Amino acid sequence: MKTSKLTLAGLLLLGVAVIPAQAQDYPTRAVKIVVSFAAGGPADNYARFMGQQLQATLGQNFIVENKPGAGSIIGTDLVAKASPDGYTLLMMSNAQTVNESLVAKKPYALLKDFVGIAPINYSDLLLVVHPSVAAKTLSELIALAKSKPGKLNYASSGSGTPYHMAGELFKVMAGVDITHVPYKGSSGARTDLLGGQVDLMFDAVTTMTDYARAGTVRGLATTGQARSSILPDMPTVSEAGVAGYEATIWLGLMAPKGTPDTVVNRLNAAITTIVSRPDIKKQWSDKGATPMVMSPVEFQAYLEQDVKKWAKIVALSGAKQE
Repeated sequence: MKTSKLTLAGLLLLGVAVIPAQAQDYPTRAVKIVVSFAAGGPADNYARFMGQQLQATLGQNFIVENKPGAGSIIGTDLVAKASPDGYTLLMMSNAQTVNESLVAKKPYALLKDFVGIAPINYSDLLLVVHPSVAAKTLSELIALAKSKPGKLNYASSGSGTPYHMAGELFKVMAGVDITHVPYKGSSGARTDLLGGQVDLMFDAVTTMTDYARAGTVRGLATTGQARSSILPDMPTVSEAGVAGYEATIWLGLMAPKGTPDTVVNRLNAAITTIVSRPDIKKQWSDKGATPMVMSPVEFQAYLEQDVKKWAKIVALSGAKQE
């Protein structure tokens, strides 16, 4: 009996010792990054970029898998239910923090079922209209919308996404009634805007700027606190008549709750090194994106504050899941 107990105790101690050792060796096989949005948008593009960089840094494949749907809930839930071993990660945006208040019933709770690894970057949005819309400035767009309540529509990549919430915040602060048209991804929304099936859209400067420069859409304003470095002649929404308006899109990586701290810290260190490289900072700056650097503890606090921030905006705007 005594021998059996000693053997069991020894095995338990061995098991405890093995877990940190495995975490320190992480990764020993391919890692999956789930993107809860369709291909072609900022989350997908930066997930693939970061996957390549992490693969070069950590020596294992980082495979991107798109799982869009239900305003990012389908892909997010898939990761929430994955083994907390660091081999299934979530590329997320502020769509996930918005959904904590926008969607009453979800199969997960972001702050309960996930742990933050690191932020990636943030960028302003660009408010654009199809050239057929009779508005060449933001003031003209607001006047047009007020003269035709509910007639103008705006596209988004789905309920709760930064593009949707930018539109809802604009409706409240500008005092206009425009109709939300949700898509399953930003690519579909962008395609229909370019084709004139929808009137306007808030889209990331990283993807919409080239279309505005080419004249296939008309850019009216950017959404940051200051003018975008890649569109210095474009006023902000706040400058152009909606004082205090601000909306951005940011990206980050999360893992299922229970993922070992050693794995989280190893990933955070690798990501921090990558996004701090001068060549990458310049490459992103040229596209209008700014790297974000935080420790896991700082990122977790940031997530908590962002959930609270968007809860207030959801309540103020009366935004609904569609």
